[in-house]
Amino acid sequence: MSVPVHDFTAEVPRWSPYITPVTLEDATPEQLDALQITPSNKKVSAYVLTLAHDPESLKVRSPLFNAIMYGKGGLSSAERELGAVGASIVNRCVYCAAVHASRFNQLTKRTDVIEAIFADGVDAELEEHQQAIFDFAVRLSKTPSEATPADIAALRDLGLSKLEILDLILSASIFGWANRLMHTLGEPVRD
Repeated sequence: MSVPVHDFTAEVPRWSPYITPVTLEDATPEQLDALQITPSNKKVSAYVLTLAHDPESLKVRSPLFNAIMYGKGGLSSAERELGAVGASIVNRCVYCAAVHASRFNQLTKRTDVIEAIFADGVDAELEEHQQAIFDFAVRLSKTPSEATPADIAALRDLGLSKLEILDLILSASIFGWANRLMHTLGEPVRD
């Protein structure tokens, strides 16, 4: 029996869609074309197969997601993942928080940052550099207008370049959108 997951964890649950995902065997040529670029260039997930019901959107979404989360240069991969975690915490997306927390842990080879975030949520206390990144992602995710020029100045004072700040904005923002899709199309479950 599947049980919905409501608590944040770095252990990635299974995502269970509310509608039947497209199967590769029954996919239309347009759906197969849209599925050629998967979000992480790995296997095709149930989430992506669900999104394949709208191949026109998926064909644009996947390259955009890849460029934001896996692009070269700019913000480090771990810091992009931290931005995604910040957004996912605000939006209560347990699945996305787990995926990106797990990835952050893998990239940094440490778990204390995510443990602090999961224990204290948006009030987590982190080291200065990570705190600024996390706080900015949280502010941007709660209400975009709460992210002010002073926040940008604080990021610059810590040494982040314009490109790194843009990467942080993009990683947090795409999860404002992705979290909402995850919530409306399915739920995280443990079997």
